[in-house]
Amino acid sequence: MKEQLEQIKQQALCALDAAATPADLEELRVRYLGKKGELTAVLKQMGSLSAEERPVMGQVANSVRAVIEEKLESRKSEIGAAVLEAKLASEAIDVTIPGEPVTMGHEHPMNQVLQQIKDIFVGMGYQIVDGPEIELADYNFTRLNIEEGHPSRDRSDTFYFDDEDKVLLRTQTSPMQIRYMENHKPPLCMLAPGRVFRKDEADATHSPMFHQIEGLVVAENITMGDLKGALITIMHKIYGHDANVRFRPHHFPFTEPSCEMDMQCHKCHGTGEVNGGVCSTCHGEGWIELLGAGMVHPEVLRNCGIDPDKYSGFAFGIGLERTAMGRLKINDLRLIFDNDARFLNQF
Repeated sequence: MKEQLEQIKQQALCALDAAATPADLEELRVRYLGKKGELTAVLKQMGSLSAEERPVMGQVANSVRAVIEEKLESRKSEIGAAVLEAKLASEAIDVTIPGEPVTMGHEHPMNQVLQQIKDIFVGMGYQIVDGPEIELADYNFTRLNIEEGHPSRDRSDTFYFDDEDKVLLRTQTSPMQIRYMENHKPPLCMLAPGRVFRKDEADATHSPMFHQIEGLVVAENITMGDLKGALITIMHKIYGHDANVRFRPHHFPFTEPSCEMDMQCHKCHGTGEVNGGVCSTCHGEGWIELLGAGMVHPEVLRNCGIDPDKYSGFAFGIGLERTAMGRLKINDLRLIFDNDARFLNQF
């Protein structure tokens, strides 16, 4: 048995010297020292030895195991160092080579215009608020005086999440009017910018996802004159005092009376034609719709616990993309969402 142990030791040491990878070392460890390894197999034969021989053979076996384990750890260190050195050599970086220039980005033109608009409204005393994009129909429609059967509640216009048409992607930021009035008492003045979603065709002025900026003012003795004065002031701050705007009568369920505000098309300058053809930006109208507005409907105030006999207010919803188109002289709304660096770098 002593000769067997010595033979195992010599074989193991030679094999370990020849091992080249951590995997080779693990294979040899199992082969010689594992539960079913060669050294263990020899030790199982000690039961057949006499009482005098067992301690002697046990000492020899422990010595052989210690020598193999020591050699194993030594080779692990050597091979690990070699592997690390080879990796460092293969992944070496020549710090003397000039690096590639990194192009610094800047704010998206939409965010640029949005921040400018926020600054204008904050300067006029408005509080900026935010709300959920996944909304309840009660906030998006019902409490805004938009009854069942209204075209805007139809599935052809709105993205619903459930079969009962109670949960949807908000079609406007107007629900923030309700949420704000629920938790604040007049006088109040708020602005709610954010993304909204409608099943609009993606043409030069429409997109299924766009941004709206909803404004609301409620206090005593607020009139339509206040609304017009505020909107004209805002548009002059955005586009300059020579901006040509107009108001048109309109109808919205949540305001009465209601109106829409247009700005003269920046591409055709109100003519409706470009190079002898119909202007693609305003579709020949000569004007681009900027926003809808009006005096807050008394029913909407009642739905929020505000007495319409004491308080009045105005609300408006501005399309951020169209505002950006006019401010930055962009002819096609789809360019804003294409993420073409050649376009974005112009701003």
